Amino acid sequence: METPRNYDCVVLFKGDTYTVEPDDELRANGWQGGQGVMWTSNPADGFHVTRSDGLYCGFLLKGSSEPIDRGTSMDHSQQVYQFAVLCAGGWLICTTAFERYTWASRQVGPLVPIVYHESDRLVFSNRGLWTNEDEWTLSGDPRAPNNYYTGFLAQVPTAANEWYMTLQVSI
Repeated sequence: METPRNYDCVVLFKGDTYTVEPDDELRANGWQGGQGVMWTSNPADGFHVTRSDGLYCGFLLKGSSEPIDRGTSMDHSQQVYQFAVLCAGGWLICTTAFERYTWASRQVGPLVPIVYHESDRLVFSNRGLWTNEDEWTLSGDPRAPNNYYTGFLAQVPTAANEWYMTLQVSI
C-alpha cells in the first residue's frame, strides 16, 4: 500500500495528543507539521507552546498552512483559530520537518547536506526541526551537550520516499 504524503507529517502509529495554543511568534510565522515545540509561560490559563530551541514537550501534528489545504476553508486555520495539536509519547511518523543542512554551513555557507543513517538518535535543532547534530555544542550554547533525544531515525529521506524522514518518536 502506498502511503499518501500530502501533509508535512504523516502518522503511521499514534501516541498522545493535546490541544495547545501557539505563542505569538508561531502564529505570526507559521509552522510545519512535525515542528518541535516546548512549553512557554503565559499569564493566561491554558497550555502554551513556542518553537523548540533544543528543549521539547512534543511536536505539532499539522502545519499552520499545509499544502493539501491550499484553496480550501482550512488554509491558515491554525493561525486564525490559534490552536494546534501537540503530540507526545511514542509515535511512528514520516515528516518533512527536519534539518537538511549542517549547522555550521547554515551559518557561513556554502550549504553542506546532513548525512543521516538509520538508527541515528535525533534531537530538535535550535530551530525546532529534527536533526542528528548537537547544535547546542556546535553553537557554544551553555546548555551543551543536548542529550534530550526525541527519537530514532527509521528511514532516511530519499527521492524514493519523496524526501520524508521516517522516525520513531519517543517524547
